[in-house]
Amino acid sequence: MKHLTETRPKVLFFDVNETLLDLTQMKKQVGEALGGREDLLSLWFTTMLQYSLVTSASGQYEHFGNIGAATLQMVAANNDIKISEEDARNTVINALRGLPAHTEVKGALTALKENGYTLVSFTNSSNEGVKKQFESAGLTSYFDNMLSVEDVGKFKPFTETYLWASKTMKVQPEDCMLIAAHGWDVAGAMWAGWRAAFIARPGQQLFPLAPKTEIVTTNLQKVADILISYKYLLKNPAQHNINI
Repeated sequence: MKHLTETRPKVLFFDVNETLLDLTQMKKQVGEALGGREDLLSLWFTTMLQYSLVTSASGQYEHFGNIGAATLQMVAANNDIKISEEDARNTVINALRGLPAHTEVKGALTALKENGYTLVSFTNSSNEGVKKQFESAGLTSYFDNMLSVEDVGKFKPFTETYLWASKTMKVQPEDCMLIAAHGWDVAGAMWAGWRAAFIARPGQQLFPLAPKTEIVTTNLQKVADILISYKYLLKNPAQHNINI
């Protein structure tokens, strides 16, 4: 990446699930639906992502929650666990919509807004889904806009989806920064010409073959502290690839 960290991004885009919202409660609920097999959770997550990509690559679109329910049934069937379509959908929808924010999130978002940043959520979840998630978690008021891939009909990390988001916010790709806790999302954003900050939540890793990520740290408050400091670096040499 050739971005200078002395320049502030014009718009900060935030992934939602796991980046802003704590999935601990969801993992418990999905584990119960899988007969207590919490060891299958990572397989379910990766299968859900796989089939969201298959859907987009095939020129189709289906709500992320519905893909989550369908892949929950697939994982269950492969492990001799019985779960109906209705129960799978109710499990995923209820689990996704009642998630709390990570403890540092509200303070970090407040600090970023107070320091002049434009904040936009950007999620693979549906418009209705993220609206209810934010209402439940008390996050709605922090954001200047809420974007869902539902409106472009193609999931992240397709390049066209990031370019659609930057165009929607009327900024150039290089003026955008994605903040996410998923290596695939960060990689997709950087390959689309965006900047990126990676939050290394437990169990998450950067993709080694992707471009070097500008910010790598362990929670959103640390990301916010770095971004807020950028305004003090206008006349100073930039330090690339900040890791804390």
